[in-house]
Amino acid sequence: MVLEIAEIEVKPGMEAEFEASAAKATELLQRAKGCQGMELHRSIENPTRYRLFVRWATLEDHTVHFRGSPDFQEWRKLVGHCFAETPKVEHTVVAVKGFDAAKPSIEPARGS
Repeated sequence: MVLEIAEIEVKPGMEAEFEASAAKATELLQRAKGCQGMELHRSIENPTRYRLFVRWATLEDHTVHFRGSPDFQEWRKLVGHCFAETPKVEHTVVAVKGFDAAKPSIEPARGS
């Protein structure tokens, strides 16, 4: 699994419009080959700064299949006018896996 991390700086005053447009654009990612999920996070300290996290099966699913598709062009039409600058994008893989706080660390006893 490859994690795409895009740092997106939005024009001041366009935060609500960007979030609404990004919500509409989720269906484009949902149907993209190899896309396994996405989240958009807004910075608390810098409210015009966002981080888009998209999980891809392979790097090529993002860089070749999605970016080369009409859906990518549609995604850009939906959200691009809100960008203050070109997003900074990088791809990562897990180097160390910690724990998931949402999952219990100890299995409950059977029958209880």
